[in-house]
Amino acid sequence: MSDLSHVDESGAVHMVDVGSKPLQRRRAVARGEVRMAPATAAQLRDLPKGDALTTAQLAGIMAAKRTSELIPLCHPLPLSHIGVTLALHEDRVEITASAETSAQTGVEMEALTAVAVAALTVYDMAKAIDKGMTLGEIALVEKTKE
Repeated sequence: MSDLSHVDESGAVHMVDVGSKPLQRRRAVARGEVRMAPATAAQLRDLPKGDALTTAQLAGIMAAKRTSELIPLCHPLPLSHIGVTLALHEDRVEITASAETSAQTGVEMEALTAVAVAALTVYDMAKAIDKGMTLGEIALVEKTKE
């Protein structure tokens, strides 16, 4: 019926069986951004709630570790590394997340989740001073396995 990996022949959703796949070292990198007024970017580190960038970095790491609890059909993975970086520019914060594991399935959902939650955290921290912020494209930029 479909080429979607989480849909069976009858159209029902299911968790993909990865039991017969070998363990492999896997890595994924995702990026996204939060666009904002230059004045917001200028005060971002000194918001009344605290350092928004550090808070967002921690939120992204925590979210990656809980991806299987947030996305119903994701496998829980033993993550060996999660990195989240936030780069402050004149009118935006660029977010990059990488996730690594040695498992039977990829870690792209963990990297994407880290970026999304980090972006939402920046938004939450700064929404009181900038009602015009927008979340930019969140995309997978790299996926590898050895």
